[in-house]
Amino acid sequence: MTRTTRAARIAAAAVLPAELALVACVAAGVRLPGAVLTAAEAVVSAVLLLEACALHRLYAAARAAGEGRGAALRTAVRAVVPVQVRRLLRHELRAGASLGRWVLRRKHGVRPGDLAAGYTAPQTAMMYGMVFVSVVETFALALLIPWPAVHRAVLVLDVYGIVLLLGLHASCVTRPHVVGADGSLRIRYGALFDLAVPPDAVASVRVDRRYPEGRLVTLSEDGVLDLAVGSQTTVTLELNRPLTFVRPLGARAAARTIRFHADDPRALVTTLRRPA
Repeated sequence: MTRTTRAARIAAAAVLPAELALVACVAAGVRLPGAVLTAAEAVVSAVLLLEACALHRLYAAARAAGEGRGAALRTAVRAVVPVQVRRLLRHELRAGASLGRWVLRRKHGVRPGDLAAGYTAPQTAMMYGMVFVSVVETFALALLIPWPAVHRAVLVLDVYGIVLLLGLHASCVTRPHVVGADGSLRIRYGALFDLAVPPDAVASVRVDRRYPEGRLVTLSEDGVLDLAVGSQTTVTLELNRPLTFVRPLGARAAARTIRFHADDPRALVTTLRRPA
């Protein structure tokens, strides 16, 4: 990785959150000093110029290596934009699209003959509770904050948070686990986690309720992956070979046993055991 590419990656990771915060303030009507706006514009312009130079060099190198235009552009973007930033942006875009699917009652990636296995029951009440608290907080702050500019900024952030919560839940509802007609299994959590398990990789599957501690995705030293929803899993899947999965922020790891949650684990296990 060249110095230009490394600098572009650092700049993208550092400047993007600051730029989003600045845009939120401006959209909320906050009057920023002219010097702040000028400095911000100068920094953003410098970063964009740096990104453009790095992208052009990488794109030209990929084209010279024989890649097509689309492939060369993807190669350049992957090299310049950190994977964590790409994953977060992709998640937010998919969460927004999931809101539309949720309203239209459509599922993503479910074909005729497939079993769609939901997994949102343990978190639904919590999600709606968080949305309710956020709405109450928004109205309360509207009454308590006497400064209009601060109130508008907080309002923008609160509305964004509410939409993000609804989008996260919608992505989980519209992206269920899928047992394919061919015996394959797709284990998902919204737009954050997606693992395809081919039929020949399944050694055994059983209903097995557990209550693991920790984050959404945890991997033990012996290769046991827990994908918990509401701090619980209901299905244990044993594999006959390790499968590589991608964590929510892009890191890769391998698992030999996968424990995940399904609202109706018996239906999922029965369907998965059925010969294709």
